[in-house]
Amino acid sequence: MHDEGMGLMTRDKGQLNVGLIGTGFMGKCHALAFRAAPAVFPHLPKLNLATLADIDPDVARDAADTFGFAGSTSDWRTLVEDPAIDIVAITSPNFLHQAMAEAAIQAGKHVYCEKPLALDAAGAKAMTTAAEAAGVKTLVGYNYLHNPAIKLAKDILDSGEIGEIVHFRGAHFEDYLASPDTPFTWRSSKAQSGAGVVADLGSHIISLARRLVDEIAAVQAMLEIVVKERPLADKPEDKATVEVDDQAQMLVRFRGGATGTIEASAVAAGRKMYLTFEITGSKGSLVFDQEHMNELKLFRFDQGPSRDGFKTILTGPTHPPYDRFCPAPGHGLGFNDLKVIEVAHLVDGITNGTPLDPDFRSAWQIAEVVDAAIRSDAERQWTDVNDVRS
Repeated sequence: MHDEGMGLMTRDKGQLNVGLIGTGFMGKCHALAFRAAPAVFPHLPKLNLATLADIDPDVARDAADTFGFAGSTSDWRTLVEDPAIDIVAITSPNFLHQAMAEAAIQAGKHVYCEKPLALDAAGAKAMTTAAEAAGVKTLVGYNYLHNPAIKLAKDILDSGEIGEIVHFRGAHFEDYLASPDTPFTWRSSKAQSGAGVVADLGSHIISLARRLVDEIAAVQAMLEIVVKERPLADKPEDKATVEVDDQAQMLVRFRGGATGTIEASAVAAGRKMYLTFEITGSKGSLVFDQEHMNELKLFRFDQGPSRDGFKTILTGPTHPPYDRFCPAPGHGLGFNDLKVIEVAHLVDGITNGTPLDPDFRSAWQIAEVVDAAIRSDAERQWTDVNDVRS
């Protein structure tokens, strides 16, 4: 199969061939991560950047040259059907995830897909069923879960250091849609996005809540469209109606009895990556903010009145896998480093059979919480997550 500089490849048992769909923000992030992972984690096999796909052949060819891919194509089907490709990474808009992933699964590829997994939980379930039946490995791009600070928070919670968890307060605020002059894109279309910020950003904080606290059992949600019209990109004098939420709030009940709140907003002026949580326990609390992603704040009642307050823990080489990147504490990791860790996790799962999380099944469960929030908003009442499960 040939297209726009795509060449024939052969399988090398000492390497995995990577096909990447998409050349935008996350496409570049994936490309950098695949290039860096074997250097940061030298136990990994060689990752050969084989083929990059974009609908525009010129963009595909230029990005392949820039990112270091051997070939390019303007047809993603050509990429997924290539027998030499081992891993298909999907960074396309939401409405394309399911078709691309299911085609890759049918071709026997391992699939690394950006979030949210599908337009709704039903689509995510279908993708999960297909992947598990085919026996391929899957991973979904909830890269914030791979922050060493989050692993430390999980260790602290599991140890009982702050006691029984009683409350979770989580939010993911950004301002990429704060201006009413920002053009209408697929993110504002229900058919192409499935849901608004409740899925786009809300799924990130839901993933953290599930990882750190427990499964979410029920929600009561309020979804809003703050900016109701946006100009068309190619004809700014005309406006299109925004069809999905850009602001979301929900009360949540966890399966184990804890309660909490989750908020998401794409119109929070001044917030760039305010992915934050506060977890209250019977003996203390934890606070995290992704804008200060190398810090975790810990409070414990046993500090005594003269030491009352939060302690700031700076991540360092004692918080793996930070040590793979830097030998010095406090110097800090970055957003792209989290993707490198995620890719290493993926490759370990493929080569060693270690469990991957969040895989398609976990992402399907996150999608069920999003669907429950959408139903709750429509019906103006508490909704059990089990009630949206098909």
